[in-house]
Amino acid sequence: MASATSEPDALVQDAVVPDAAAGAQHLAPTVVRSVKILVVGAYGVGKTTLIGAVSEIPILSTEETITTASVGVDPRLGAKSTTTVAMDFGRVTVGGETALYLFGTPGQRRFWDLWVGLADGAVGVLLLVDTRRLEDSFEVLDQLEEHTRLPVAVVVNEFPGAPAHAAEDVLRALDLPLDTPLVSGDLRGRAQAVEALRALVAHAVRLRSAESSAA
Repeated sequence: MASATSEPDALVQDAVVPDAAAGAQHLAPTVVRSVKILVVGAYGVGKTTLIGAVSEIPILSTEETITTASVGVDPRLGAKSTTTVAMDFGRVTVGGETALYLFGTPGQRRFWDLWVGLADGAVGVLLLVDTRRLEDSFEVLDQLEEHTRLPVAVVVNEFPGAPAHAAEDVLRALDLPLDTPLVSGDLRGRAQAVEALRALVAHAVRLRSAESSAA
């Protein structure tokens, strides 16, 4: 089996993610490396949805029904009736040779201790945001700063009725560098999730190359 790597410059020749195919549950014999990607975001921003949209295998999800015990502890979001209590897990093959393993973190503060283990060995972070409640992402960014020093790409999940903002405005609001990749779209569609992964992989490669040149 391919071994996990933290070398983003070895990820891809062409960052092409094929369509999920029936019978793709077993790792293709052409895969020579595996890479861990962390998918983070505030409660209810679409982390499970993104992983489910792009994964070529049935995702491992720890979704549980929201009960009255969470009243006053977790935020309530409309008709949302389930929540991730540990992690989501999926896989997608890039360029035929690289398997991206996607680890989705829980959004509620009470589960954030799990982040330390989930971030271990990751090469990059997809940060999902909802522009209707952008402030909910601030604590998520604090968690990232405390536990990781990984390349970040931002994904704006375009919920119905969510205000549209220029990419630079979103990055400034999040206090992120303006060269941070940002992708917007309805993450229920696979194309937008794939585009986000491509952006993160390319960003990680660029940063690694820059670090190597400076060394």
